Amino acid sequence: MKAAWPFSKLRAGIEARERTDKVSARVRRLLVKTLYTQPSSLAIGALNGIAATAIAAWVSDHPELLIGSLVLTIIAVARVTAALGISPDSQKTSTQKLELIYEIGAFSYALVIGIIAALTVWLGTSAEVQVLMVANALCYGVAVAARNAGRPSIAIGQLTLSCVPMMIVSLLMGTLAHITLFVTMLLLLPAMAAITLNIFKVLRDSIAAAETSAKLAEKMKVLARTDVVTGLANRAGLNHAMVETMMSIDENSRLALIWIDLDRFKEVNDLLGHPVGDRVLSEVARRLVNVCPEGSTISRFGGDEFVVFCPVKDRHHAELVSSEIHAEIMGPMRIEGDRLEVRASLGVALLPDDGKDADTLMQSADLALYHAKIGGRSQTRFFDRSMTRDLVRRREIEDELRAALQRDELSIFFQPIVDLETGRIRTFEALVRWFHPEKGELRPDEFIPVAEETGVIVTLGNWITAQAARIAAGWPEDVTVAVNLSPLQIRAPGAALGIRNALREAGLDPHRLELEVTESLFVEDSHSTANFIQELSALGVKFALDDFGTGYSSLGYINKYPFNKIKVDRSFVSGENVGRKSEAIIRAVAEMGSRLEMEIVAEGLETIEQVQAVRAAGCTLGQGYYFSRAVPDYLAAMLLAQEREDEMLRFGGN
Repeated sequence: MKAAWPFSKLRAGIEARERTDKVSARVRRLLVKTLYTQPSSLAIGALNGIAATAIAAWVSDHPELLIGSLVLTIIAVARVTAALGISPDSQKTSTQKLELIYEIGAFSYALVIGIIAALTVWLGTSAEVQVLMVANALCYGVAVAARNAGRPSIAIGQLTLSCVPMMIVSLLMGTLAHITLFVTMLLLLPAMAAITLNIFKVLRDSIAAAETSAKLAEKMKVLARTDVVTGLANRAGLNHAMVETMMSIDENSRLALIWIDLDRFKEVNDLLGHPVGDRVLSEVARRLVNVCPEGSTISRFGGDEFVVFCPVKDRHHAELVSSEIHAEIMGPMRIEGDRLEVRASLGVALLPDDGKDADTLMQSADLALYHAKIGGRSQTRFFDRSMTRDLVRRREIEDELRAALQRDELSIFFQPIVDLETGRIRTFEALVRWFHPEKGELRPDEFIPVAEETGVIVTLGNWITAQAARIAAGWPEDVTVAVNLSPLQIRAPGAALGIRNALREAGLDPHRLELEVTESLFVEDSHSTANFIQELSALGVKFALDDFGTGYSSLGYINKYPFNKIKVDRSFVSGENVGRKSEAIIRAVAEMGSRLEMEIVAEGLETIEQVQAVRAAGCTLGQGYYFSRAVPDYLAAMLLAQEREDEMLRFGGN
């Protein structure tokens, strides 16, 4: 009992130290696996032990040793069989079970071989047999102390169990030689325990360091693939997830890539600040996580764009998912007391229908998003093949339009705006025409949208203004010229300066220039828009609100900005839904214009009945094919000359 106590205390101390060290479960698993790493060494040791005990039993002819040899053989075979049959890499076998199985075999083997060695001494066998078994037991204990240092409690336990029986017998024998053997083994235990613990410390620290490095590397990898604002995957994370997903799915699987762009998100940052903008992005991310199907990869692709990559059953399922995403994003949100309504445009592509690899699928979804935005924003578009043809066509038009500006292929035509009371031409609206040397005349609705999307509209708009001002300078001073401006052109740096330069170079009085803007300009209201209008109004330039009634109509625009003219859209005059309601709307607008001392222009007049109707409703000016189509500058000059000549004849006749 006294001999067992130091071992129990030692083992308890070791286990306490291990608990204090707080070695992680993964590190412990790796250390336990070291016990099973070399089953061949275990088999060699077992064969050696079986052979030694069998020889000792045969030479000494003691039945006790024969029984011990048989027991040791059974234990050895069981240990080798277990070591070969159990996979330490299998997650089905717990770390505790692996360790327990090994402990039972190791401690049993060590104790039996120690008892056999002690019996050879106690039974007084020949010196050769005693040396064989004592040396075998000691060598075994010392060897396993190093081999199993990954689990020091097992290693030191085996050493102790193989030595304690011999130490007890040595004390019982009481001779000087046996007492010396006892002391030698007593000193051997702490010495080998220290060596074992040092080896264990090196192993543990090395594995822990490797574990820490691996965790740090994994953390860095996760950080590199994570967006810091929303916590979603970033572009690198999305690419990684897409590649892994597409490599693991079968041929019949279908996936949807939904590309989301928050409409006019820049205004949130500009007006409310970037911290609020980040809160909005985080809220959108939270909503996406809540609404997207299980197994989805959700990423913030960059800026105000998000990409969802998710499994779907079919196209109908993809439509349902994208519809739910759209509705979830566009729900009102409250950020720091402000109620915000975020709008979004979605482009959707399906795998394998719209692309069989990640790059093609991304291109298809991006193209679908592009069409969603040019189609009016805040909508969802699915990719179809015609979009690719449209894109090629648009790029072709963009390249040719840039070249056309340099080759003077563009022309300015003028459509008269007539006083409905006198019939005189009061204004000409400048309209651009493109006569392509190979394709003939291209309609404005073909190239103007392309110019706006690509930014060419800024250069084109400045050119139109300069040409119109130059031509108008040759007209009578009571005739003005109207030029349509794109919102993009107005927001461009130096927009007002470009208008001023055009007036100065043409020598045109600013009062004779009218700039027509649409209501869409004010949806994205900004300081640049207000400054542009205020600066040119102070100079004398007049402003007209074009296509009134078709967009985001608001009397607030009319009250805030110095409009001199409102143009009622042609849909109220000659559209399919013309009737009593449209007539009442025209009359109301005309009444408002009269009280505000503003001109009201009716567009799209094609018949005398329409002219009479809008004049009776209160419109002061009219424009349309009834009076004239858009004509080249020389015909515009002829119309004015003819008008002046007719007036002279009329007054001369009187």
